[in-house]
Amino acid sequence: MPRARNGQVEIEYQSFGDDQPETVLLVNGLGSQMTRWPEAFCERLAARGYRVIRYDNRDTGLSTWFGEEDRYVLADMARDGIAVLDSAGVDRAHIAGVSMGGMIVQRIALDHPGRVLSMTSIMSAPYGSVSSTPEAAAVLNTPAPDPKADFEAFVAHGMKNARVIGSPGYPWTDEDLRARVESDYRRAFNPTGVIRQRRAIGADGDRTEALRKLAVPAVVLHGTDDPLVQLKDGEATAAAIPGAELRVIPGMGHDLPPGLYDTFIEAIVAAAAKAGTKA
Repeated sequence: MPRARNGQVEIEYQSFGDDQPETVLLVNGLGSQMTRWPEAFCERLAARGYRVIRYDNRDTGLSTWFGEEDRYVLADMARDGIAVLDSAGVDRAHIAGVSMGGMIVQRIALDHPGRVLSMTSIMSAPYGSVSSTPEAAAVLNTPAPDPKADFEAFVAHGMKNARVIGSPGYPWTDEDLRARVESDYRRAFNPTGVIRQRRAIGADGDRTEALRKLAVPAVVLHGTDDPLVQLKDGEATAAAIPGAELRVIPGMGHDLPPGLYDTFIEAIVAAAAKAGTKA
């Protein structure tokens, strides 16, 4: 797969529907690899008439990993997304991000407005101090078992966490959850990257006032049953962005199950339509 460069940082990315005139850039959440935007999802979105690009954030997947003492900020991660667009030969794109990825696309729109056609912020917030239930907060704060010492315990931990923050209206089967945890581990496993990404989120502070000056078509998508980034955080995002459309989805938690593919796609396409650049 191609790789983009932002200084010394290399970013792994993949493109679908390269013959399409407009591009959607998909940005992942905390510690999640680009495969969390599944191929089936990307292909379905591409079938709507868009080139679709997904990529591994720095410190995740097959992109550059950092050392224990290294530091970076959300603006650096936003520039990684711009580097992907540069590498792919894309001048302006529709950008969509989930969770931390929603924060990154907000930062892209603020710092690089000339590169953005529309924005979709999904299960995210305009600040880093999100509201989580105690059970959901534990998902982020409880280390996983060492997979080399007890792989079954590691898999069980990942499956339990996915159920805690997942969508109660669109549950995964045990078989599918196990396959996802195992696939993520086989592709890349960099748990310390989450620590540095969380620092980057915290360092970015509160974007609310900056977002009030944003002039980009935007859709904000959030679930009623998200325990990790609760609905009020999504409402705060929509309230901060002039003209943003808020879409609230019953039964949706903090994940992207197959049953919500079309819901996510419709939000992204709706934001793109607001840009008025294509039918």
